[in-house]
Amino acid sequence: MRARWFTAALAMLLLVSACSAGSTATVGGDESTLAVGFTAEPQNFDFTTTDGAAIPQALLYNVYETLVKVDERGEIVPLLAESWTISDDRRVYDFRLRQGVRFSNGSPFTAEDVKFSIERVKTEWTISLKSAMDVVERVDVVAPHHARVVLTEPSNSWLFAMSTRVGAMFDPSGVADLATKPVGTGPYEVTSRRRGDSIVLSANPEYRRPRPAYRTVVLKYYSDATALNNALLSNGIDVISGVTAPDSVPQFEADTRFNVIQGTTNGEVVLAYNNRRKPLDDVRVRRALTLAVNREALLKAAWGGRGMLIGSMVPPTDPWYEDLSTMYPYDPDRARRLLDEAGHETLRLRLRIANLPYAVSAAQVVASDLAKIGVDVTIEPLDFPAVWLQQVFTDHDYDLSLVQHVEPRDITTFGDPDYYWGYDSARVQTLLGRADTTAPEQYVADMREVARTLAEDAAANWLFLFPNIVVAKKEVRGLVRNQVSESFDLTGLR
Repeated sequence: MRARWFTAALAMLLLVSACSAGSTATVGGDESTLAVGFTAEPQNFDFTTTDGAAIPQALLYNVYETLVKVDERGEIVPLLAESWTISDDRRVYDFRLRQGVRFSNGSPFTAEDVKFSIERVKTEWTISLKSAMDVVERVDVVAPHHARVVLTEPSNSWLFAMSTRVGAMFDPSGVADLATKPVGTGPYEVTSRRRGDSIVLSANPEYRRPRPAYRTVVLKYYSDATALNNALLSNGIDVISGVTAPDSVPQFEADTRFNVIQGTTNGEVVLAYNNRRKPLDDVRVRRALTLAVNREALLKAAWGGRGMLIGSMVPPTDPWYEDLSTMYPYDPDRARRLLDEAGHETLRLRLRIANLPYAVSAAQVVASDLAKIGVDVTIEPLDFPAVWLQQVFTDHDYDLSLVQHVEPRDITTFGDPDYYWGYDSARVQTLLGRADTTAPEQYVADMREVARTLAEDAAANWLFLFPNIVVAKKEVRGLVRNQVSESFDLTGLR
């Protein structure tokens, strides 16, 4: 009954505010409501067993918190941990926890929950990112608000991983039904969901730190860019979390009701090659396909020239970034010669893509360019995330695929032969293993070498780095320019 009452009340609130003063956002009051538009809807709320970025985009930092988080500059800053120290041998991390923190179910947050959450990644999580916790030897509860994590060896990446979804803190009594009932320490809790339409986040009554300005946030999901844009123009939402149709940006820039915020992301738009499947296990074929795609023209066609070319799985916000975008310049003649050398005058390949606007646009350019070198490409859009995750990511049933990878520092996925790339390089695996345990300065050099090796092997084709373009009504403040974490962080909005 409470849920039905809440849903009805929310619907009336949205209706009334939509009809008043030209805005659905009521800034500055405890009862204020914000509506944010997205395109990729979570299939459930359990990011411990479900891959993809849609769930942490909605829940990380907003519902679930971590000991540390990443700010807009990519710096690691405190969250549930007020402070931490690292031993001289870089194996022991002592975290001093915030006091007075409670989960949304009323349970106090203590060092016991840190121990439970980290150990559970190793025992219960099933997604590929769980490997970030392999380096943990044990977690000690030193005191109720003092947790000590001991690693088996030094790790340059572990603390950063703790800012991602694998670092989310859980209550042992709140994990029985993660798919439908998330329980976190964040400023919001999930109070309702209409599948295919929206998720409602309401202020967590147990949250004692500065409470968010918006007491209710409605995450609205739209199947296409036109519907998303129209929702903002018609007052159905207050914010577009990420513009998916670049030709609409000038329209918003010219409209005095809106602010257009542009920055960068971690989102590499990747044309994946199934490295374990013939003929894509031949580096000559992969290089030919990479040379055949005019990435500059693709960026203009798919994203109006916004975004940037990168050349490997590294955005410029990572410390080992190097511009490798010119390693494979557009050269269809050389591409044909490589295909002939590999014994393939013609090829037929399936390109299975996420059915999202940027992927559909980019796929058309890819298919057209590859046709010029004798490669017949069949484009198969798949419902994202559910169908794409199952058939491409899990079952590896594809020749080529196209999707944006938004997880931070996900270059390490190329060190896992079982990841859907199917890429198996002893050199890359050795470099990644050494990089994580070595001195920090050598870490950067090794990671840069990993990126260069991937580019030379044409392990994939990094088409472009997705721009962060957020459009919001002018009264909405606190939106970040650079999207460098998996979260669409609502906590600073006002």
